[in-house]
Amino acid sequence: MPFVELDTSLPAGRVPAGLEKRLCAATAAILSKPEDRVNVTVRSGLAMVVNGSAEPSAQLLVSSIGVVGTAEENRGHSARFFEFLTKELDLAEDRSLLLGPPSPSFFNFRTSFVIKLRGESCIQGCKLPLKL
Repeated sequence: MPFVELDTSLPAGRVPAGLEKRLCAATAAILSKPEDRVNVTVRSGLAMVVNGSAEPSAQLLVSSIGVVGTAEENRGHSARFFEFLTKELDLAEDRSLLLGPPSPSFFNFRTSFVIKLRGESCIQGCKLPLKL
């Protein structure tokens, strides 16, 4: 059961109508899960700073049991979510951040974090701490 949380500093009026439904459908397709099992929360108008700037930005947290796979699979998930997010919210690439929760192997310095910031991805096997 995937949980997706989208936080953005965009005011509610700049968030496209029906975004939560499209994000739900996109999540189901990207993670190969039934749409009726996907939970989406969209929060707008938040005070946020990304890359040291308070310009409009967004952060997407994706949590799902049994979906985090190989580094290659996660790279594909990350790219598809990032493409969806930047297109739907009309944000520059450096204004969006994708995050996934750590896997059980996190404490072995392997991580399932899916981070895309400034066009770079860091997927399983990143050395900690991550420098953004």
